[in-house]
Amino acid sequence: MREALFYQSREDGKVLCLLCPHRCLIKEGATGLCRVRENRGGKLYTLNYGACTSCAVDPIEKKPLYHFYPGHTILSLGTWGCNFRCLFCQNWEISQGQPPVVELEPTQVVEMLRTQGPHCIGVAYTYSEPTVWYEFVLDTSRLVREAGYKNVLVTNGFINEEPLDQILPYIDAMNIDLKSFRDEFYRRLCRGRLEPVQRTIQRVLYRCHLEITTLLITGENTAPEELEALTSWLAELSPDIPLHLSRYFPNFEFTAPPTPLDDIYRARDIARSHLRYVYVGNVWDEEGGITYCPQCHRPVVRREGYRIREVALREEKEGWRCIYCGAPISLVGEIYVR
Repeated sequence: MREALFYQSREDGKVLCLLCPHRCLIKEGATGLCRVRENRGGKLYTLNYGACTSCAVDPIEKKPLYHFYPGHTILSLGTWGCNFRCLFCQNWEISQGQPPVVELEPTQVVEMLRTQGPHCIGVAYTYSEPTVWYEFVLDTSRLVREAGYKNVLVTNGFINEEPLDQILPYIDAMNIDLKSFRDEFYRRLCRGRLEPVQRTIQRVLYRCHLEITTLLITGENTAPEELEALTSWLAELSPDIPLHLSRYFPNFEFTAPPTPLDDIYRARDIARSHLRYVYVGNVWDEEGGITYCPQCHRPVVRREGYRIREVALREEKEGWRCIYCGAPISLVGEIYVR
């Protein structure tokens, strides 16, 4: 247990947590909405420092990141707790439960990395919401960067500006969940808000590599007008932002049937009218993981599941280009074909 960062003590013994936009005012002995930051004696403590619930070496594509060191692997770590309570949560056992943990120190994470071989690029803080693991992620990411590895956050983006700015210098890539383009959706189904997530996306863009995931949920966020608004907003920021459209399946407290495939493909068509790189996940679809050249529309990276099978790119000093037409392809890092 460690004293938390980003809080204010009050004269009445309560503490105001300033990590995320909830700004929980926490009384003695209680925790905030995330369940992992507790007021003890007028100070805020993080209950999950080093508490690891999940650990695996995953393909980077599983995060999902398709334009960041394609084909490589990454050490993935997760903790318990979350500052959202999504009724459809895919990892609710650790985000909303109290699972068993293994205690880790940041130095141990670096040692684990050194045993993984040359194609493991670093650490992804994922599975549950990594920003509620803030102190451990900050300490670990510093050491990981010093050791020459990469840091990745897979996050809901619900974090205040000061803590985001403090950790960003150590983060190389992020995948942010943009769950809907309606604030009503965030409030009703996630106990969150849309605007802070939009602010995080805008603040992260151009400061590290960024990809976006939207879980398409039956009858909730699949309306064409919402998808038009969401994808056109992203395109205004940059049409090169990769978007992953993922199919929902019933989980946690949500029992709606799986998202119809027609809704998935219609969403992809809408997104492609605004964005250059659009992918489909949780669907067996040969086309869903292909990277197409935005100029000549030929496949330049073919994937089979999470594996790279074919690459039609050439690397030049300024970056990757399509071998057919020479158009630049927005992609970071080396490609490893397995």
